[in-house]
Amino acid sequence: MSMTLPASALTADERDAILEAVRDFARTELAPHALDWDERKHFPRDTVQRAGELGLGGIYVREDVGGAGLGRSEAVAIFEELAKGDPAIAAYISIHNMVAWMIDAYGDDAQRNEWLPRLTAMADLGSYCLTEPGAGSDAAAIATSAIRSGDEYVLTGVKQFISGAGEASVYIVMARTGEPGARGITAFLVPADAAGLSFGPNEKKMGWNAQPTRQVILDEVRVPVSSVLGIEGQGFKIAMSALNGGRINIAACSLGGAQWALDKATAYVHERFTFGEPLAEKQSIVFTLADMATELRAARALVRDAAAAVDSGADDASLQCAMAKRFATDAGFSVANQALQLHGGYGYLHDYGIEKVVRDLRVHQILEGTNEIMRVIIGRELLGPKR
Repeated sequence: MSMTLPASALTADERDAILEAVRDFARTELAPHALDWDERKHFPRDTVQRAGELGLGGIYVREDVGGAGLGRSEAVAIFEELAKGDPAIAAYISIHNMVAWMIDAYGDDAQRNEWLPRLTAMADLGSYCLTEPGAGSDAAAIATSAIRSGDEYVLTGVKQFISGAGEASVYIVMARTGEPGARGITAFLVPADAAGLSFGPNEKKMGWNAQPTRQVILDEVRVPVSSVLGIEGQGFKIAMSALNGGRINIAACSLGGAQWALDKATAYVHERFTFGEPLAEKQSIVFTLADMATELRAARALVRDAAAAVDSGADDASLQCAMAKRFATDAGFSVANQALQLHGGYGYLHDYGIEKVVRDLRVHQILEGTNEIMRVIIGRELLGPKR
């Protein structure tokens, strides 16, 4: 099923049909292979491309370039379902969607038509290049330079922790074209075959093993002026606007992974007997499961509200996205970790899948802005000047 209905036109039945198609894809294409991909550190390009055929490569990209034209409310529901199959692949698809949206939202007609038809089909993949070895949480401190040379820019620098690096066809690179700080940053579209572009080795990570993570190295990479996304000096604004959606997407991935773990734990305590009775009969177990389910439902409500705020252009959308990201990724990791504990020693074994989800969800508390930075954003909003 290809998803091509604008969000505003969706009926409840159409939305349910979309989610059922995604649920079926996660159940049949992701879940049976997730442990194998994790163990082999294998990135399943063929499976990802089939996700594109389903309409998952440009969920909230406009339809004229192949996007599904859905809203963020639909997107978070989709990412939650995908993550029940494999949080690592769901998270990469969310990052790819962020890149496609940036080109759709800020690109000119030539850029949109050049890149988006293949990105939305996931025949081509995208990567987002903001973080550097010396600039993580303080994104405005990036040092990668872009120097104007005639009708070209020359980009030099290193980007760190880049998902999809080495597999992507286009890299959105944030580089400094002007003064120190946020106002001197510009976004560039850099094709994978650009001379001077190379990649570090695939990082050895705690989780997210099914998606490649490498340094992106720019050694005097020349790109035409036409590769600027938006206008010069707008890069930081573009990067931050993209992260609003990225934060709720990754929060939704945490919900999906944690819900899968909770479902596994609920089934397990019915089957496991200790001291002559099933674990499900013990009040401490019942209370633990009750708290896990409550935390996830609260997190889901925050994520849904934040998605609706982005869809409606609410003034406090960034605040709501930060709250949802902080709460849902903390809750998701906690629930998955408790699910492991409820499985006892079996939870620690790879074959049960719980320990993989714990490892995958741990990084969600760090990326798209650490949860400490989410608290900074929320606190500044609360303590800022009254309007």
